[in-house]
Amino acid sequence: MPTRALVFDFDGTLADTESAVLQSWQEVFREHGTELPLEAWYAVIGTQHTTPAMFALLAEHAPGIDPEALRPVTKARVHALLETLGPREGVHAYLETAKEHGLKLAVASSSSGGWVNPHLERLGLAGYFDAVLTGDLHKAKPDPDLYLAALDALGAGATETIAFEDTPHGVTSAKAAGLTCVAVPNAITERLDFGQADVVLPSFTAKPLEALLSR
Repeated sequence: MPTRALVFDFDGTLADTESAVLQSWQEVFREHGTELPLEAWYAVIGTQHTTPAMFALLAEHAPGIDPEALRPVTKARVHALLETLGPREGVHAYLETAKEHGLKLAVASSSSGGWVNPHLERLGLAGYFDAVLTGDLHKAKPDPDLYLAALDALGAGATETIAFEDTPHGVTSAKAAGLTCVAVPNAITERLDFGQADVVLPSFTAKPLEALLSR
């Protein structure tokens, strides 16, 4: 069946925001005299539980922390790190090719709309997408709800839609919704297990979109 639609995760897939978020948390942990175990980060990456999980872990090493006081500090640091961040290499080419082929496009992200939409605008990507589905309105990954909502918004079937993800949690979500899933890990997630994915690419520049459409 020909491909009619593409659905992209946002954080770490369209833009490598995850590196900035991880760096900000590492700095917070170091300021409190401890290191953030990467295993703990990998356990929650791509879900909606990152912030509460990080504060809970930090509290184990630094009892008495005030999450509400630290929250704006970590958020400001992330935004400072992201100011010069662009889309991942090859993303624009994929989106342009998709539009040339008349494909429907959506974003499916566990993050909130307040996070995703401004970044899509800043990155110059918002205009490509027919729908943006976010975790403040849908169950977060690895639940399939975001992908099912994306299919509904685009009027596309699962068997004619390809998902693009950078985390195993995201791949689980896409596959549970019945989509073909292409994993495009980033520098943070490349060591994780992507055995569930239908295709694994080291980058968007490794294979042109046409090659995936003709599978």
